[in-house]
Amino acid sequence: MAGSQAVIEIRQLFELDEFAEVLRLQQVIWGFADVELLPLRFLVVVSKVGGHVFGAFDMEQAPPAMVGFCFAIPGVKSGRPYLHSHMLGVLPEYHNAGIGRRLKLRQREEALSRGIELIEWTFDPLELKNAFLNIERLGTIVRRYSENQYGVTASPLHGGLPTDRCIAEWWLASPRVRATLAGKKAEPHPEDRIAFPADIARIRSEDPERAREIQKANAEKFQRAFERGLAVTGFARTETEGIYLLEPWQ
Repeated sequence: MAGSQAVIEIRQLFELDEFAEVLRLQQVIWGFADVELLPLRFLVVVSKVGGHVFGAFDMEQAPPAMVGFCFAIPGVKSGRPYLHSHMLGVLPEYHNAGIGRRLKLRQREEALSRGIELIEWTFDPLELKNAFLNIERLGTIVRRYSENQYGVTASPLHGGLPTDRCIAEWWLASPRVRATLAGKKAEPHPEDRIAFPADIARIRSEDPERAREIQKANAEKFQRAFERGLAVTGFARTETEGIYLLEPWQ
């Protein structure tokens, strides 16, 4: 049983065979070349030096099958510990079942239990569903943009484009995040808007040159907005566009 009807359990991973399954899911979800995969031994280190690895399991299968995962590595910012959530993936047949959000919420729970108040991660601004999840469903803000952060990869999901990324900041105990998770997020008062076509995924697949033009033009808009002290605090969707909403942030 797949998707929204599956019984999903989220649990922290510690064992080698579990990390081997994470490696397999990387290959299935992204189609990475072998050199681009994060190896099993890296996940072992992550789990032992202050990071964490979580798996999502379909409990209707026998034995239960891992259908998604995420992991975060420890870091230090301004003398305080934080986590960088480097990768989250869910098998395509389990998309739109809320598994990604549940994995993130489990990361938050574990981090707060250790007194860690910030988790950061990067996401592709062309991935509009991810943007909505990160900003509207989790309460992250975005104040930084990194051009071609990981280089051009072999993954078909990246469409041969530079791996431009927004950096999401998830301040786990902040009033903004608490309100968002409770369904009481305040409406932003945008001073700027940056829009992508709602069908940008199709454009990236069918017309990569046009997708690159859109990516490059909006990269410049993000950089100028952040230089002015704005932050992404909202994300709106229409039938034709996905729109990043930016306002001043202290």
